[in-house]
Amino acid sequence: MDIINPANDSIITSIKEDSIEVLSDKIDHLRFGQKEWAKQTVAHRLKCIVRFGELVLENVNELATILSEETGKPIQQSINEIKGAQNRIEHLKLNAEKWLAEEVIEGLETTYEKITYEPLGVICNISAWNFPYNVGYNVFLYALVAGNAVAYKPSEFATLTGLQFQKLLYEAGVPENVFHCIIGGAEVGEYLLESDFDGYFFTGSHKTGQYIAKKVAHKLVPVQLELGGKDPLYVMEDVADVKIAAINAAEGAFYNNGQSCCALERIYVHAAIYDEFVKELVKEVNNYKMGDPLNKETFIGPLTRKAQLPILQYQVEDALAKGGVLMTGGTEVNNSGNYFEPTVFKDVNHEMKLMQEESFGPIIGIQKVNNDEQAIDLMKDSDYGLTSAVFSTSKERADHVFDQMNSGTVYWNCCDRVSPNVPWSGRKNSGLGATLSVQGIRAFTLPKAYHWREV
Repeated sequence: MDIINPANDSIITSIKEDSIEVLSDKIDHLRFGQKEWAKQTVAHRLKCIVRFGELVLENVNELATILSEETGKPIQQSINEIKGAQNRIEHLKLNAEKWLAEEVIEGLETTYEKITYEPLGVICNISAWNFPYNVGYNVFLYALVAGNAVAYKPSEFATLTGLQFQKLLYEAGVPENVFHCIIGGAEVGEYLLESDFDGYFFTGSHKTGQYIAKKVAHKLVPVQLELGGKDPLYVMEDVADVKIAAINAAEGAFYNNGQSCCALERIYVHAAIYDEFVKELVKEVNNYKMGDPLNKETFIGPLTRKAQLPILQYQVEDALAKGGVLMTGGTEVNNSGNYFEPTVFKDVNHEMKLMQEESFGPIIGIQKVNNDEQAIDLMKDSDYGLTSAVFSTSKERADHVFDQMNSGTVYWNCCDRVSPNVPWSGRKNSGLGATLSVQGIRAFTLPKAYHWREV
C-alpha cells in the first residue's frame, strides 16, 4: 500500500497490508490479552494512557510532520490538533475512575442493589483520516481505560499516524496484545466486519456507516457511527460585529481545508446585514494562504483524497447553472497535488447540491433570509443532524432556533467545536450513539445489575 503525499503526489513510503493470516492472529492475540487487561484497575490502565499523552506531547513536532505529510493538513493545524486532543486525556484523568466505579443504590430496605460496568471485550475501531487524533482518542483511549482491547484500523490516508499511536501506546505500558494497528484498505475493513468483535465503532461517511451497520447487525453487538454533516449557521442581524462574525464563519467553514464533519457547510444570513457579511467573508477567505502544508503560514493545504476534487467541481458547476453567484475560487489548482481554491458562493438556494450534499472541502454557500422562521425552515431542510449554529447577541432568539434543531450539538456564537465534557453525537444521517462525556466512557461497557437479598 503506497502512502501518497497529497501536496505533490509523491510516494512517502510503501507499507505491507495485513494478510488474512496476520489479521486472524492479531484478533486472537487481542482476545487473549483483553482478559488480563480487564483485571487491571482503572487507575493502572489510566496511568498508561496518561503516559501515552505525555509521550505524544514530547514528540509533537515529529508527529505533526507525519500527519501533515500524509493528509495535507497544514502543519500549524496538525500541531493544534495534537495538543488539543490532550483534553480527552485530562477528561479521563478527572472522570474515568468515578464513572467506571460500581454504583450502590441507596435507601433500600430489604434488597441490596448495585450496578457494575464491565468492558465490552475486544472492539473494532475503524477510524478517519481528517482528525485522527481527535476521533481516534474519542474511541480507543476511552475503550482502553474501560478495560477493552482494541483493533484500531486507521484510514489508509492516515496509516503512518496510526502506527505512531501503536508505538507510543506500547511505550507507555499498554500491552502489545491489547492494542493492534490494522493495516490496509477496503478488503481489510471487510474482513474486520466479518470477524468476531464485541463492538464496532466507525468514523466516516454516511454511506460507509450505513453499510457497516447492515453488515454487522446480525451480531447484536454495540455499533456506534460518527458520520457526516451538512452543518448550518444562521447569522442574525443583531450580531455585535459583522466583520468578526464573518471571520469566525470563514474559519468554521475552511479550517482543515473544510474537511471536518462539523465544518460549516451552509450559511444563512439575515437580509439586513447580508451584503456586508458576504463582503467581509470573501475578504477574509481571499487572505488565506494556500500552499505547502509544512509551511506554518499555510492555512489551505491540499485535499487528502484526490477523489473529492471532481465532487467539488461538480458542486461549483451545479451552483452556477442554477443561479449561484461565484464570489471567489471555484476551480482545481492545476499543479501537482490535490489543491482546490477556497470557494465562496452567494445567492444560493436549496435546489443546489452545494446546499444539500456534503461537500467536505473548501467551499461554502451563503443564502439570504428575511427572518428567523425562514432560517429555521432552511436549517431543518437536511438529511443530516450533527451540529447547528447561531451567531447573535440574543440568547433567547438563539434558543428559539435551537429548540427546533434535530441535531446532536448546537452552538451559540461559536462553531466547529468539540468538548470532552459533553456528548458528541449525531442524528439522522449523522450517526448513532455518543462519544465523550460520561456517556462516551460508559459506551465501552456493559452494565450489570446486582440484586442481593439475605435470607
